[in-house]
Amino acid sequence: MPVLVITGTGTEVGKTVVTAAVAAAALAAGRSVAVLKAAQTGVGPHEAGDALEAARLAGPLTAAEVARYPEPLAPGTAARRAGRAAVRPREVAEAAEKLAVEHDLVLVEGAGGLLVRFDAAGGTLADAAGLLGAPVLLVASAGLGTLNTTELTARELRSRGLELPGVVIGSWPDAPDLASRCNVADLPDVAGAPLLGAVPAGAGALAPATFRSAAPNWLAPRLDGTWDATGFTLHETAP
Repeated sequence: MPVLVITGTGTEVGKTVVTAAVAAAALAAGRSVAVLKAAQTGVGPHEAGDALEAARLAGPLTAAEVARYPEPLAPGTAARRAGRAAVRPREVAEAAEKLAVEHDLVLVEGAGGLLVRFDAAGGTLADAAGLLGAPVLLVASAGLGTLNTTELTARELRSRGLELPGVVIGSWPDAPDLASRCNVADLPDVAGAPLLGAVPAGAGALAPATFRSAAPNWLAPRLDGTWDATGFTLHETAP
């Protein structure tokens, strides 16, 4: 799995923190890692973007971006308003392929959801994943509404012939409500793929050293972690 694309069911579901956790677990396993942000929006020219935030939390890795735009909008819209060239799926794929030559794992983080448009032609992260032939890890929220967006994204991935290795809950609450606890059991069913982790709410605010030591505990063995999906599900869904 030299390239893994990471998308979310929408914005603010924890993609960057999950990306950092996957990177930290891989680094702890002795692998070299690069994080590529396909299109960074909402930050100025000298501000740290999501790739650098992943590096801050995870440890020494290569952080890169294909493009960035100042307004916090969909990449295609942000590029148009800034009067700058839009990101195209081929550029994302080529950047990831170059990084893969010198790294054991390249994590390509999208912006927003799977079908957020990069350019006026309608190019998306899904198109970039298709060009790469890379699996797409799906980050989902825990609470009410997540089943619909998770199933829609999973269906789109399958319709394109893209591999969905699993779902990671991007922010698992300290005190999960009934919907969240039920969703632990239901998410694998609607996704047609296993649950591969649950990152605790607020993990991004942890000290980097604490984050790095804890990250493998939040992720399943397929993601270089030790997290037990069966045990977690039984615990969280118990009456």
